[in-house]
Amino acid sequence: MTTAEQPQVQPQVTRVNISDAARAMLTKLEAQHGPLMFHQSGGCCDGSSPMCYPRGEFRVGASDVLLGEVAGNPFYMSVSQFEYWRHTQLTVDVVPGRGSGFSVEAPEGVRFLIRSRLFSDAEYAQLLTEGEPPRGDSA
Repeated sequence: MTTAEQPQVQPQVTRVNISDAARAMLTKLEAQHGPLMFHQSGGCCDGSSPMCYPRGEFRVGASDVLLGEVAGNPFYMSVSQFEYWRHTQLTVDVVPGRGSGFSVEAPEGVRFLIRSRLFSDAEYAQLLTEGEPPRGDSA
């Protein structure tokens, strides 16, 4: 089979990624706090900013969606927030400044935030074939 005849393999589409700067901060925080997790509620505190907690310190359930992992740490979002963001790929980033939440990076003088872009039609179609992401109580 020639190269032109070989089937094209679709790259894996991820719902959530992490920037290099945020990955470096996460590595530092893991050394201090152990395994971590993210949750983005769209509620109080920093609004839709992702909150980073020691894993197990924030209880997830049926109202939370597991979007994936960033640097080996689960990233959850409330199901109501997911309805707004389902068409976007999220990237966790970090910037100077303190957020108003309870996220573990706050004492470092930085805060995590989300950058986003819309999925292409092909990417979104691929995600649809994979089905809905798991809920927190079944992930």
